[in-house]
Amino acid sequence: MQRQGNGAGLSRRSVLWGAAALGATWGCTQAEVRKPTAPAGLTQEGLDRLHAAMAAHIERGELPGVVTLLSRGGEVHVNALGMQTFGGTAPMRRDTLFRIASMTKPVSGVATMMLVEEGKLRLDEPVDRLLPELANRRVLKRLDGPLDDTVPANRPILVSDLLTLRMGMGAIMAPGEYPIVQAMTAQGVAVGPWLPKAPSPDAWIRALGSLPLMRQPGEAWLYDTGLTVLGVLLGRAAGQPLEDFMRERIFEPLGMKDTRFSVPAEKLDRLPASYVRPPGAEKLEVFDAAGRDSQFSHPPGFPSASGGLISTADDYLAFAQMMLNRGEHGGKRLLSERSIELMTTDHITPEQKAVSLFSPGFWDKRGWGYALSIVHKHEPGEPRGFGWDGGYGTSCYWDPETGLIGILLTQRMMDSPTAPPAFVDFWRSAYEALAA
Repeated sequence: MQRQGNGAGLSRRSVLWGAAALGATWGCTQAEVRKPTAPAGLTQEGLDRLHAAMAAHIERGELPGVVTLLSRGGEVHVNALGMQTFGGTAPMRRDTLFRIASMTKPVSGVATMMLVEEGKLRLDEPVDRLLPELANRRVLKRLDGPLDDTVPANRPILVSDLLTLRMGMGAIMAPGEYPIVQAMTAQGVAVGPWLPKAPSPDAWIRALGSLPLMRQPGEAWLYDTGLTVLGVLLGRAAGQPLEDFMRERIFEPLGMKDTRFSVPAEKLDRLPASYVRPPGAEKLEVFDAAGRDSQFSHPPGFPSASGGLISTADDYLAFAQMMLNRGEHGGKRLLSERSIELMTTDHITPEQKAVSLFSPGFWDKRGWGYALSIVHKHEPGEPRGFGWDGGYGTSCYWDPETGLIGILLTQRMMDSPTAPPAFVDFWRSAYEALAA
C-alpha cells in the first residue's frame, strides 16, 4: 500500500463500466503508512477521511486498488493504495497506468478546438467535406423501426454535432428491441465497453456510413458515437494519425509522458487488470487482463477519440490544470480563452434533453458542452465544475469556483451511467477536505 502526499520537489505543473484485505495481506502495516502534510487549501482531517473511505472499498473486496489525486492552489496530494490485481503482489502506484475510457473525450475536444483555431475545421461546417461517408444521410422513421423505413436527413451533420453528441447516432439506454442496435453490433460500430476492433479509421467510418441515423441531426443528445466519429475527422483534418497529433500538440507540451492509446512493452508492468461484475453475478471477473495480456498492450487499428486513452493521475492533472487555467500551461497558451468558454458552455437545449436517453435525473443537474459534462447543480457526493467520468472506473472534474481538481482512478467498470459508490465517496470526501 502506498500513500503519497504533495511530494517534495514537485513543481506546480506536476501536476466505462469493475480487493482483498489491507494491512499484512498487502505486505505492509499501518506503521508503514506515512501521513503527509496536507497541501494548501486541503485539511489533513479531510484527507484522512478520503483515505479511509477508499480503503474501505478495498477491504470490502469492491476494488483491488485505487489512486486518488486532489490539487488546489498549485499543491498536489496523491493517495495510492491497494493492489493492481486481486490476489496480486504489485501495488498500486502513483504512476500506475489506467484505461481512462471516456475521460478521453475532453482531450479530443481540445484537439478539435486547436484545429478550429487554425482554420482547418469550422464548428458550423458539415462533416461531409472530410467525411464523405456520412453525406446524404437517411434517418429512421422510428427508433425501433426496420432499417429500410427511413426519411432523408433534414440537414447535414455539423462538426459541432459531433462535439455535442447530437449527430443523430449513439447509445440507446432503454429496454426494447432495436434493429439499428443489432445492425451496429454486426458492423462493429456499436456502443459498448470494448473499443472498436476496426483495422483502420477508414474501415470504421465506412461501416457506420452504411447505416441510417437514429434521429435527425441536432434533434437529440445520444451518447458516445459522435465522439468516436470525431476521431476520424480529426485525423483527416490534421493530416496525420490522431495519436501523433495529440502527442505533438497536447501530450508533449503538457508533459503527459505516459498518455497514449496503448502501453509500450517497457511499461506493461504498470498496467493493472480491469474488472467487471456481469449482470446477476456475485463476483467480479477480469474484463481486460493486466500487462502483456491486455488488449492495450499493442496499438489499436482505430484509436478511439471517445474512450481509448491510457493515462496516469499526474498526466491527467496536467490536462485538467490547463483547462482550469483557461488554456494556459507553463506560461504558454495552448488554447484560447474563447475556445475554453465554448467547450464549457451547455449547448443542449431543454427540448433536446427531453428526448435524450441517459441516466435518470442526469439532465436535472447537468449539461453538455464540447466533449465534456457541465455540472449545474450538485449535492454531497457529486462533482462540481467541468469534466467527465470513464466507464472503466475513472473520474475527473476541475472546479473554477473552488480551484479544486479531483481525479479518481480505479479499474472496476461502472455497472450503469449512475455514479458507483466509490465515486460518491470520493467526491464527498474531496469537498469535505477543502479548507476555508
